[in-house]
Parts: sequence; C-alpha cells; structure tokens
Amino acid sequence: MELRKHERVSGSARESLKSDLKRRYASGESIRELAVATGRSYGFVHRLLGEAGVLLRPRGRVRKPARAAT
Repeated sequence: MELRKHERVSGSARESLKSDLKRRYASGESIRELAVATGRSYGFVHRLLGEAGVLLRPRGRVRKPARAAT
C-alpha cells in the first residue's frame, strides 16, 4: 500500500494497512523496516500493530544459541 507522507489514514484504508502490517510483521519484518517501507514513523507503525492486536517481539535481534564447548 502506497501512502503519501503526512496523509491521514482512516476508515477502510487504515484497516487494510493494519492487516498488511500485521501480516508482514508476523513474517519477520521489523517495525523499523515496516516504517521505512510505508514512509511512516516508527511510532505510527507501532501504534497500528497494537491496534491490530499484535503481540510484539522483544527488542533486539534474534540470536543463535551459543555452541556447547567440545
């Protein structure tokens, strides 16, 4: 979905954007990546994900478990 900067998003467009962001976040994209892709702020994307009922991942990247010493 393409949005113009500072354009108000409401009604069905907001619902559509919420479901798109929810799907993309669930597939592994970060909030920052979604913000850049939509041209919106981190806070706006964070707020829409919250409205969509998304359980947010903890901060930081997923790290691989440390290898056991051999």
